[in-house]
Amino acid sequence: MKLTPEHRQIADTVTRFVEKEINPHVPEWEAAEIYPAHEVFKKLGALGMLGIKYPEEYGGLGLDFSYSMVMAEAMGNCHCGGVPMSVGVQTDMCTPALARFGSEELKREFLVPAIAGDAVGCIAVSEPGGGSDVAAVKTTAKTVDGDYVINGSKMWITNGLQADWCCLLANTSDGPVHKNKSLIMVPMDARGISKQKIKKIGMNSSDTAQLFFDNVQVPKRNVVGQEGMGFMFQMMQFQEERLWAAASGLRGLDRILDATIEYTRERKAFGKSVLDNQVVHFRLAELRTEIEALRALTWKAIELYVGGADVTKLASMAKLKVGRLSREVADSCLQYWGGMGFTWDNPVSIAYRDNRLGSIGGGTDEVMLGIICKLEGTLPKGSH
Repeated sequence: MKLTPEHRQIADTVTRFVEKEINPHVPEWEAAEIYPAHEVFKKLGALGMLGIKYPEEYGGLGLDFSYSMVMAEAMGNCHCGGVPMSVGVQTDMCTPALARFGSEELKREFLVPAIAGDAVGCIAVSEPGGGSDVAAVKTTAKTVDGDYVINGSKMWITNGLQADWCCLLANTSDGPVHKNKSLIMVPMDARGISKQKIKKIGMNSSDTAQLFFDNVQVPKRNVVGQEGMGFMFQMMQFQEERLWAAASGLRGLDRILDATIEYTRERKAFGKSVLDNQVVHFRLAELRTEIEALRALTWKAIELYVGGADVTKLASMAKLKVGRLSREVADSCLQYWGGMGFTWDNPVSIAYRDNRLGSIGGGTDEVMLGIICKLEGTLPKGSH
């Protein structure tokens, strides 16, 4: 895809923001296992970076999806994975269905402050019993006296401790599992919501929570689009989420490889630099080639999506590849750092911990393979 000067301007703006407003604070935020999302979002909102693809009438820039993906790639300059993931939840995971299908009233109440950076959002789909099987969610939103009354629990919710609202997937009827679910906008200060922090092995700058809903009452007007369309809307959101995951991983992979080349050039072993060993520089060249192949796949999918195509297969391929390649790059590079790579604050060890989530969150590798096989027509007869 050919990028315009406007694309590059957004990339430069985000890169400067990351270098000035995020990276100096990463050690502190990693140690605290949380970052000040409201403060960071407000600054990003002032730059117009939280609503790049959304209409100007709601505070967005009114640009196409490719500009949002330029931002996602530039966020890869962060020295951790948690902050970009948190921002991506706001821009490409909890707001797409709201922006596309939400009522005017819901957009004014939830989308406008999210774009401005005045509110932090989260997406509440996964549950303690599982995350990848979206059709199996158990949380219910039953109609009582004209309102929804929500009961259940949601798990692994990024921004969950700081969010002002969540876009919640719940069963609103007893019908077929793909037609009985709805997306509902839920203010996080509603009575009956409680939160519990989840301690993770990576993505530590980003807060993650389990959410509990005990007879939480919200108006029925808070449903996004039509009741019963939640599963379909969530599947549509996944296309953008998975493309975001692929795009946001690219610059981080380049960054880790660059740092490893620099370190191995300076590190001496047995009378010469580690980089001088053919096994090392050949491996780094191979990994760089893999990154560029992923970049080509990702931007092909983005270009087609902007053109109106269904890119479910390509987005699934890109999501699969970024998860696996991120693990491969971090593991290979850590090896060449030796003992330094095994220290906690080393940039490669941070990537090693953070990148492991890539093959789990937003749809596991196995789910991506299942989607690809289904669309390739290679599943055994009777499989779904």
